[in-house]
Amino acid sequence: MEERLQKILAKCGIASRRKAEEMILEGLVKVNGAPATLGMKADLDRDHIKVRGKLIRNVESKVYLIFNKPEKCLTSMADSEGRPTVKDFLKGVRAHVFPVGRLDYNSEGLLILTNDGDLANAILHPSKKIPKTYLVKVDGFLEDKDVSRLEKGIRLDDGMTAPAKVKKIKKTEANSWIEMTIHEGRKRQIRRMLERVGHPVIKLRRTRINGISLGRLELGAIRYLTPEEIEKLKKEVSGKELGVRGKG
Repeated sequence: MEERLQKILAKCGIASRRKAEEMILEGLVKVNGAPATLGMKADLDRDHIKVRGKLIRNVESKVYLIFNKPEKCLTSMADSEGRPTVKDFLKGVRAHVFPVGRLDYNSEGLLILTNDGDLANAILHPSKKIPKTYLVKVDGFLEDKDVSRLEKGIRLDDGMTAPAKVKKIKKTEANSWIEMTIHEGRKRQIRRMLERVGHPVIKLRRTRINGISLGRLELGAIRYLTPEEIEKLKKEVSGKELGVRGKG
C-alpha cells in the first residue's frame, strides 16, 4: 500500500515525521535510485527506499528508552565535527532508535529515545500540550513580578510563548534554582524566556516529560521505559488506553 514517504520512515523507526521531512529535503532519501521529494508516496513492499545509502526494511519491534543526557553532547545520531552524540551512549541497544525532540548542547537531562515514529510525532505535536519540566539554575533571584511574567507568557522574537508554570526551589549566594514546566518546544525556549526577564540560565536540566521522571538514573545512562510508562505516554497522546508489550 502506498503511503507518504515521511510516514514510512517514521513507521520504520528512522526518524519522526518532522525529521523525516528534513531528511528528504536534504537529499538523504532515495526511492528506486532517484532522489525523493516532499509529498512523494511509496510502497515499502514494492519500492526500494534508501536513507543515506542504506536500504530500509519493514518495521522492527518497538523500543522505548530514557536517556539522561549530559552536557556537551549533541541530541543527534551523528556529527560531522566529531563531537559526542546521543549515539555514543547507546552501546548494547540493537534497535535503530532516535531522540524525540532535542536538548541543547549545553543542557542535560531527560530524553526519550524510540523507533516508534508515530508516537514521537504525537509527543512533539503542539496540539497535545505534553508538559516538560526543567530544573534551572539562574543568575540572581527571581522576584514575584518575574514569575508572574513567565506564567503569563513571554514575547520572544518568534512570538508570544504559552504560559509556563514556575516554582521557586532555593537560593544560593548569588543565584537561585527554579522549576519550570512548559509544553512548547521552541529552540532554546527556557533560556530565552529567562534572559528576557533578566536572569540568564547557568545550568538547565530536564527532569520530567508528562510525569515520566529521570528518577535516580545516572548522567549518561539509559534505561527502558516500563510498560506503565509507555501506556501513560500513549494514553496521553491518543486520548485512549493502548495495549503495550513493554521492552521491545
